[in-house]
Amino acid sequence: MDRNQLHRQVTQMRQSLFDQGFLDEQFVQLEELQDDTNPNFVEEVVTLFYRDSGRLLTNIEQAMDRCPQDFVKLDNCMQQFKGSCSSIGAMRVKNECNQFKEYCRAGNSDGCTRTFQQLKREYATLKRKLETYFQLVRQIGPMDMATRPR
Repeated sequence: MDRNQLHRQVTQMRQSLFDQGFLDEQFVQLEELQDDTNPNFVEEVVTLFYRDSGRLLTNIEQAMDRCPQDFVKLDNCMQQFKGSCSSIGAMRVKNECNQFKEYCRAGNSDGCTRTFQQLKREYATLKRKLETYFQLVRQIGPMDMATRPR
């Protein structure tokens, strides 16, 4: 595949991440911080997010396993995770965080459980998509991607 084809593929993949609601404007803002001195900035931030967020998910899972569930603690843990998601523009995951927090406020254990399972699916799907995206980006080298999604 030539460089132009790869560039088109990366552009289409990036746009689809926005179109499908996986990413929001915060991702574009991260891209705007990337420059020649740090051409892999966005990938590094996303990698750090996935490394650190695993610990937060484990904390939430452990808190959910306790009986009775401490909804205040669950809500606080989820607020931390939501903040991390917001920092990279992980919109669909962040939306699941909001839903989980609503169930916490209502004291709805079943709702929390269902939403947490969906959150983990969205998290894993985004991770796979971003890994593929960054793999393609590395193949074509540095480029200017900080454009607003259509």
